[in-house]
Amino acid sequence: MPAMLYHFAMTKLAVPITAVTPAEAGQQALAAQTARAEMLELRLDYLKSLTVDAVTAVFAEIAAQCVDPLPVIATCRDKAEGGARDWPLALRLAALEAAAKCGADFIDVEYANYRLAVSQARIQKILQVHPRSRLILSAHDFSGKFNNIKDLYTEIASVGSAIIPKIVYTPGHITDCFDAFDLLHEHPGEDLIVLCMGQPGLISRILAPKLGGFVTFAGLTPETATAPGQLTVEQSRNSYRYARIDSQTALFGVIADPVAHSMSPAIHNACFAEADMNRLYLPLLVQGGQGGFDAFMDAVAARPWLGFRGFSVTIPHKSAALAYVKAKGGWVEPLAERIGAVNTIVVADDGRLSAYNTDYAAVLDAITGTLGIDRTGLAAVPVAVIGAGGVSRAIVAGLRDAGARVTIYNRTVEKAAALAGEFGCDYAGLDALPRLDARLIINGTSIGMVPNTAATPVPAECIRPGVVVFDTVYNPVQTLLLTQAAQAGATTIDGVTMFVNQALAQFRLFTGQGADPGLMRSVVLGLLAAK
Repeated sequence: MPAMLYHFAMTKLAVPITAVTPAEAGQQALAAQTARAEMLELRLDYLKSLTVDAVTAVFAEIAAQCVDPLPVIATCRDKAEGGARDWPLALRLAALEAAAKCGADFIDVEYANYRLAVSQARIQKILQVHPRSRLILSAHDFSGKFNNIKDLYTEIASVGSAIIPKIVYTPGHITDCFDAFDLLHEHPGEDLIVLCMGQPGLISRILAPKLGGFVTFAGLTPETATAPGQLTVEQSRNSYRYARIDSQTALFGVIADPVAHSMSPAIHNACFAEADMNRLYLPLLVQGGQGGFDAFMDAVAARPWLGFRGFSVTIPHKSAALAYVKAKGGWVEPLAERIGAVNTIVVADDGRLSAYNTDYAAVLDAITGTLGIDRTGLAAVPVAVIGAGGVSRAIVAGLRDAGARVTIYNRTVEKAAALAGEFGCDYAGLDALPRLDARLIINGTSIGMVPNTAATPVPAECIRPGVVVFDTVYNPVQTLLLTQAAQAGATTIDGVTMFVNQALAQFRLFTGQGADPGLMRSVVLGLLAAK
């Protein structure tokens, strides 16, 4: 094996070049360099015509386009392990040999193919003739998790000290990612690539710099991603602060199913950046109900070296989170326990858990801020709450705790009656809305949310001048309910205000200090506008 030429003290952000022609490869390489890629992965299997001359032309085009050369991984992936085209093995090896001749810093060969005697001899010869190039031996499983990645790593690493093992697999559940984290943690300082694919595996790509992975990959655009769950280079650098992540980065995240739509990572990471905090907020897809939630939290607890310090919790895990914290002997905010749901978990340095519900506080803060009163001013205020689901439950609990007079209106009267009985409220069916007499009307349902924006939970004729109308729906920001309320002369509060308020409360619980509500709101509005 050749002597080790490249050894990176820090993880490198590699951008795959998926061009079908040499000219396009040069253009993509320039775009990657402009986007601040730190390495290029030339996916030669994407070329429309794979020849030795085409490979040489790719390198020539990249050299012509990029003033400052980046380290290059040359890959001609086998179709069986995610390759774009089904090129014969002999041709793929010839392409890698041409890449090494052109100065590729690394050549990536599937370990399964390297084990073939004819391939191994050819690859050994390539490395002897071109000692600049280092060998990455890779194994991919797009269908699931390898039976034992530690054994697989040992087997690949035994090929030679200059080998870079690369193991990529598909987790069935987010807890499958912890095998990858363990492997990196147990081999500090070694050149090793371990990544997981798909939405559950997304965090492995983000956390590679924290765990010391040799390389992590990010595409130029979502369309040029070369594996499921691969971020773009812009997302890696801006949304997840790639350049700021190190072994000391404290971790936070939102636990949800689904989670891809969540705006929380963008909001909290923007505030961490604003405050120059070495903290990172992740999207955590946790599936499987109470059992899946417990398994994830137990995996986190077993690995304090990961540095998780807090979680936002949303659908469908708010009740599961409460049950878990109670089972572990943690502290639960009294009103959150009465609500029966928590949306925030804080992890102390000693691992002890504390659980809170910032939803009700977000509602109360939005109302009192609009009315110019404190919470004591809500005593005896007549309030109409539309809906009897989880959102309404938190709203009702907070309002009743502040002494407000609440009437719950719901399509299913039995649900309204049950919730009213718990918190000492009045209740009625939606047919009673024309007779409502309230100073404050709150929509706790999803009526009016995208895509059903032509719907409203409260008929326009039920809204009088001088009342306050609060819609917890935040997409769209200006719902039909709020539009009609403004036209009737009512004061309005949009759902973004509640969303920002609960995030502000979480941020304070996570960090012990406040965040900029204006920044949070601008991030939310920007994300909603982009949808």
